[in-house]
Amino acid sequence: MVGALLLRGMLVGLFAGLLAFGFAKAFGEPQVDVAIGFESHMAQTRGEAPEPVLITREVQSTWGLFAGVIVFGTALGGLFALVFAFLLGRMGAFGPRTLAALLALAAFLALVVFPDLKYPANPPAIGNPDTIGHRTALYFGFLVISIAATSFSVFVARKLSRTLGAWNGGIAGGAVLVAALALAMILLPDVNEVPTGFPAATLWRFRVAALGLQAVIWLSIGLGFGWLTEQQAGRRIGRL
Repeated sequence: MVGALLLRGMLVGLFAGLLAFGFAKAFGEPQVDVAIGFESHMAQTRGEAPEPVLITREVQSTWGLFAGVIVFGTALGGLFALVFAFLLGRMGAFGPRTLAALLALAAFLALVVFPDLKYPANPPAIGNPDTIGHRTALYFGFLVISIAATSFSVFVARKLSRTLGAWNGGIAGGAVLVAALALAMILLPDVNEVPTGFPAATLWRFRVAALGLQAVIWLSIGLGFGWLTEQQAGRRIGRL
């Protein structure tokens, strides 16, 4: 069963990657081009020699982007299927479609939305190369906190729902999540490395596109995987 779910998850993830590629080409790549143009202009202004290009921009924005999102989506779909297999039957009476949708929503919030609230995605020309290690450590640190806080809040909500009811238990779990994330945002340092003169509209559109790209992937995986799994379960019952 797990093997079948894994294969199904990878196929759904592959499809999600195809959709994500189209979204990135339409909404993300134009902002990247503007950011690269700004970066090149600033380098020329400072009299710096252009850096050697190992992979051309044309390859990056076509086959490179395609390969990246396809591999990412397929791997994500496989991991999603494994987590789904572990949770199936352990999260109450949720059916496959409902469980898949809730799991995808929780993953999207914990892995994408919450970390982006503190450390949003940046296009080229944003960030000091000397601080990339520090910024990466901060981002992954917040990512770990986000996953832990989300998981713990679900545990609290389920635990308290048995005594306080589903509504009150859900409110308590949400309060725990908000408190943990707010504390992390206060304690972790901010990162402000946007260069002077960088177009604010380009920065905003890039961040919206980056968030939208992840939303396309998780929405496709959650809904597609849940629908296929429910259809398979229905056919299995029909043969009995």
